[in-house]
Amino acid sequence: MALAFSGGWFVGIHGQRSVLSLARIAGGSNDMRVSRRTLRAGSSGAAALFFQRICLICAVTLLVGCSTLAPRSAAEGVQSRAIPISGDSTLGKIALNSIPSPELSGFRLMPLGSYSLDTRLALAARAQRTLDVQYYHIEDDETGRLFLRALRDAAARGVRVRLLMDDFYTTGMDTLLLGLAAQPNLEIRLFNPFCCAREQGQAARFLVSMSEWSRLNHRMHNKLFVADGAMAIVGGRNVANEYYLRGASDNFIDLDAFTVGRVVADLAAVFDDFWHSDPAYPLDQVAQSDKSQEELIAYFDAATGPATTPAPPPLLPNDVLGYGPVREDLDAGRVGLIWGAARVLADEPDKVMGGLVLDSVTYSVLDEGRKAQNEVVISSPYLIPGKFGIALFEELKERNVRVQILTNSLASTDEPLVHTGYSRYREKMLQDGVDLYELSSSRVQMNRRHGMTFGSSTARLHAKLVVIDRKTLFVGSMNLDPRSAHINTEMGLVIESPQLARELRRVIDIDKLQSAYRLRLDAQGMCCEWLTFDEAGEREMVLASEPDATLWRRFKTLLLAPFVPEELL
Repeated sequence: MALAFSGGWFVGIHGQRSVLSLARIAGGSNDMRVSRRTLRAGSSGAAALFFQRICLICAVTLLVGCSTLAPRSAAEGVQSRAIPISGDSTLGKIALNSIPSPELSGFRLMPLGSYSLDTRLALAARAQRTLDVQYYHIEDDETGRLFLRALRDAAARGVRVRLLMDDFYTTGMDTLLLGLAAQPNLEIRLFNPFCCAREQGQAARFLVSMSEWSRLNHRMHNKLFVADGAMAIVGGRNVANEYYLRGASDNFIDLDAFTVGRVVADLAAVFDDFWHSDPAYPLDQVAQSDKSQEELIAYFDAATGPATTPAPPPLLPNDVLGYGPVREDLDAGRVGLIWGAARVLADEPDKVMGGLVLDSVTYSVLDEGRKAQNEVVISSPYLIPGKFGIALFEELKERNVRVQILTNSLASTDEPLVHTGYSRYREKMLQDGVDLYELSSSRVQMNRRHGMTFGSSTARLHAKLVVIDRKTLFVGSMNLDPRSAHINTEMGLVIESPQLARELRRVIDIDKLQSAYRLRLDAQGMCCEWLTFDEAGEREMVLASEPDATLWRRFKTLLLAPFVPEELL
């Protein structure tokens, strides 16, 4: 997620990053996917529409001026807190009966997107007391609406539901969210919300809030789902089609961890910290609608009903690690897990921007890597190591610690300009002995790994994982890049478990060895050559230019590389 360049325009914000693509303006409230189709069409009507919207937003900006968000109302009533685990709930009883020792936590990795979505829906359906849900991105698509409907159904049963969303991706969703929040037992808060032009598209929201750039550049990138204080899901997945293999054009390779035990209470405490933080605004202090409460509820019901929100396809019997769905274990009353000691890493909601804070998630993960004696294996979709990462790699090289990294190629990344920041470090990383791999979308499509069929869609890496000395692992939301280090809030788990580390290493190896290019320096010691095998897997091939990437993508990236400020990526 990074600087955007589309249709010849370059300024502003794209995805999670810090620059605003004027291409979004052409798409209005339908986001950049529509705008790109409009621009690519090249018709005079599309061009006229594009410039009409630019003029409209400029006029809105002049009329409204640079607006700011009003201070959050202090009148919030009773301060809600996380509800601890109890044997009175079904999930609580299952968790308590599964825990072998009170100081331990149990885990199951979920590399298969369909399993990961089903686990969220299963927990929502079985919760009896509370759901605490925190996400950077919940999309208004089939998966997002299905997920929100599941939260609504839980609230209708009397479950207290608290939903905390970062406000970056909520353009055009105010009415839908207000309809959800109109339900009893359900409250929504938005992290660092935009004050104005909320339904006018991303560019409009930023243009009328230019005076608050520093605040709005600070986003909550956390992903957390806690049910009945007993079970939780942590990892890299947001809530949208492409995270669960339901995307038509793009799909992400990602991973979550399902967990019970001691660590769940700490995760719930992190949720409380964010829920009560100053940047978290109650939805009704930000979003407005002229619909009555009954009309809002009817709107939500229609938008999330079966006619517009199809259920996912049936689940496979097991995943690449040999596990069946968590739902089946819940039905049986006992969950099979791998147990170990774990601790939660989480940035503060008001994370200080600019420096690498010593208690930040990034610093903590780098510090864990510094303890390695034999090897460090990393998966990071957006990889810009910076001086801290390079210093770590140099230190590990001096101690003969092997470092392997899997990241996106230029062709597989959904943020080509992040690749410009990464490419500046490739040669240095290879010189420092890093075994560097880049995901190949074409090889993923040929790879028939269990349950991961991408068809004609583009496969993109999104998993943020670290394995250290085959016994310590990190699963969470943090990329190894400046934005995770200095700007956004992140969270994750550090787990001590050789068995779980072995499983995570297996998942990474499947992608690294079967679906990626291995990089090396050429004969002159320059970067780079990409090594792969032919379709039969028999003959090694050496490629001398960015594989799978179109000539236009390579040229565009090369053209913009000198102008991309690394600190904004």
